[in-house]
Amino acid sequence: MAGKPSFDREDLIERAQALFWKSGWAGTSMKDLEKGLNIRPGSFYAAFGSKDDLYELALDRYAATGQRRLKELTEEFGPIGALKVYLKALASKQSGTPAKACMLVKTLLELQGRNDQLADRADKHLSAMEKGIEKLFRDAQEKGEIDPSHDPAKLARRFQSDMVGLRATAERKSVDANALAEEMITALDRL
Repeated sequence: MAGKPSFDREDLIERAQALFWKSGWAGTSMKDLEKGLNIRPGSFYAAFGSKDDLYELALDRYAATGQRRLKELTEEFGPIGALKVYLKALASKQSGTPAKACMLVKTLLELQGRNDQLADRADKHLSAMEKGIEKLFRDAQEKGEIDPSHDPAKLARRFQSDMVGLRATAERKSVDANALAEEMITALDRL
C-alpha cells in the first residue's frame, strides 16, 4: 500500500512558480525542477503529471495571487487608491520575486507562437485581470472618483497595457521605474 507523499504540494507549486517566472517555460528544464523542488522524477510525474501541468498550476497560482492582492488593496484604499498602490509596488523589485516582468505576459510572449494552450491560459488570466480593473474603474465612477464620461473598458485596457510596460521597464537598470509609476499615478488623478 502506497504511503502519503511526504511533500507539501502547495509549497512545490510555489517554488515551481518562482523557477518558471524567472526562467520561462523553455528555460526551466526537468532537471531544474527536480533539483529546485527536491523531488525525484517518479514522484514528480505522480504528483503533477507533466511539466506543462505543473506550469499551468504555477500560472494559476500567480494569477490568483495578483487578483487577491488587488482585492486586498481595494478593500483598504478604494478602487483608484488600490491601482495607485499597485503601480508603486510594480515599479520596485519586491523582495522574494524572481522577476519584475509579469509571468502571464512572459508566458504569452514565449509560447503564443507555438499555439500553446499555456499561452491561451495566460491570455485568459490577462483578460480576467482586465475585467477586474474595468470593475475598479466602474466602482470609481459610482463613487465619483473619476469622471463618468470615461469608458471603464477602455481605461482598463490602457491601464493594463501601461502596467505591463511599467513592469518591463522596471527590469531596466537605466530607467527610474518609480518616477514612471508616479507619472502614471498623476494620470489617474486627472481622470
